[in-house]
Amino acid sequence: MDKTLDYPVIKVEELSKSYGQIQAVKKVSFEVQKGEVFGLIGPDGAGKTSVIQILAGVASLSSGKAYINNLEVSKEAERVKEIIGYMPQGLGVNLYDNLTVEENINFFRSLRLIPWPVFEKNKEILLEITKLKPFLKRQANTLSGGMRQKLALICTLLHLPDILLLDEPTTGVDPLSRQDFWKIIHNLVKEREITVLLTTSYMDEAERCHKIALMHEGRILLEEYPEKIFNLEEIFIEKITGQKREEKIFRPSFSKNGKTSVVVCEGVSKFFGDFKAVNKVNLEVKEGEILGLLGPNGAGKTTLIKMMCGLLEPSEGKIYIHRYEVHRERAKVWATIGYMSQKFSLYRDLTVLENMKLYAGLYEVKNLSFKEILESLGLKEFENRLVRDLPFGIRQRVALACALLHQPKVVFLDEPTSGVDPVARRTFWEIIYEISRQKGITVIISTHYMDEAENCDRIVLMNRGRLIALGTPEEIKKESERFSGFLIEVKTSEYKKALDLLSQNFPEISIYGKRLFIRTFKVRDTENQVRAIFKTYGLPLEEVRPVSIPLQEAFVDYIKRSEVDVL
Repeated sequence: MDKTLDYPVIKVEELSKSYGQIQAVKKVSFEVQKGEVFGLIGPDGAGKTSVIQILAGVASLSSGKAYINNLEVSKEAERVKEIIGYMPQGLGVNLYDNLTVEENINFFRSLRLIPWPVFEKNKEILLEITKLKPFLKRQANTLSGGMRQKLALICTLLHLPDILLLDEPTTGVDPLSRQDFWKIIHNLVKEREITVLLTTSYMDEAERCHKIALMHEGRILLEEYPEKIFNLEEIFIEKITGQKREEKIFRPSFSKNGKTSVVVCEGVSKFFGDFKAVNKVNLEVKEGEILGLLGPNGAGKTTLIKMMCGLLEPSEGKIYIHRYEVHRERAKVWATIGYMSQKFSLYRDLTVLENMKLYAGLYEVKNLSFKEILESLGLKEFENRLVRDLPFGIRQRVALACALLHQPKVVFLDEPTSGVDPVARRTFWEIIYEISRQKGITVIISTHYMDEAENCDRIVLMNRGRLIALGTPEEIKKESERFSGFLIEVKTSEYKKALDLLSQNFPEISIYGKRLFIRTFKVRDTENQVRAIFKTYGLPLEEVRPVSIPLQEAFVDYIKRSEVDVL
């Protein structure tokens, strides 16, 4: 890291924050150097947002100290606000929905009192790197989640601050938009030496940072460079539980041979006026299969699930669940499926057991052994606790228990682990495997977590209403290598200089923290070319080697390929 200052641009010392009796942050300390991308990684409720709000000057601290560019935030908040850009949590939450893209940008210029010549220059730069220029006249409330975040980032960066504070900037954003967002961040760091502190609950985003701190229940459990950590989720689980645990390999062999198709889509389409939300989808899901449903925001995933559940009628085609035609035999279908929404449809003022009894009544299920169900899902000790007092991961298990009370043949799970800590996610997936493998229940799960998609037997990728890929995670990645090349990893301590040089020969090079990645069909030739460039310019080369394609990269490949096909 090239450090031009003799002090860290962000410094936190023994920082604590309490809300009444709840201590959200507990003596947190860390430093961020100039030009560094520092990630606070952890689940919802870890204390990340409280830390970033204190640094942004929008929340007070209870004890400890926080500095921005050697300015103590609690004493010089107004001076601090002049040199930072702060983007709060939520999809474009700082935007005005009734204004257009351009009107939002102009409003933030007025708010910041940015001189017109400076504003016009910065606006042009930011529209170029975010690719939002063609959408200046579009209202903010019509933008996709990814586009809203890009617009929010423009409004945050108009005055080109030295320090950028981003609170969960990619939560709820599809993997393609996440990829674009990270390219923008690294471009700003590279070109303008901006320092970035961001929070995220996505474990896979840690490797995109230069340095990370793992947070849980208000404390920092580990501060480290991502390249020194082999398996972040395993380390996180070990730190939370205090026990070393061998990585559990999910996705045990699943054979479709002899299995009944319990979900069948035949040429299914859904039109809203001239808009094709779902376009001629053909799909079969087998008994006991775990199917992952992935795609950008607006791809048609939710519309397809609603049609499968009988909540929307197809404009064309037919859907069968357990041999019942969905839109003709809804009552029979609803008796055979379970649905768990992202928000967990539980009654917060009822206990765990009271929620389960209520859902049993709604499903008209009698003679249930609630004790057995509670024990099987590890919920026995929580049966008399109010749902509102439960940890997020436990609440999630209660919601799943309620969805399974009537012993459905198919369960639909809508982003069930969003914001949940790694231990709870691991437990949840163990339950999914149990109901799939031991009880033969078919699971259809939508997720934005690429590591969760790896746990599925097969993956469906959707874009613009069409099914663009279907196969096992390995099949998806192999096909990506076939049409876009293999992946070469380059490690060097001089990654910024190396990025500039290698970009001249490899325009599609990408950066993850301090590591560079090149897609190529000629692995050996590319390795030799990289070594030659490093030797010519006298740069230190730690490693150059082929690595497996992450599912994230394969996902982006398929989306880009499908866009070309549409054009």
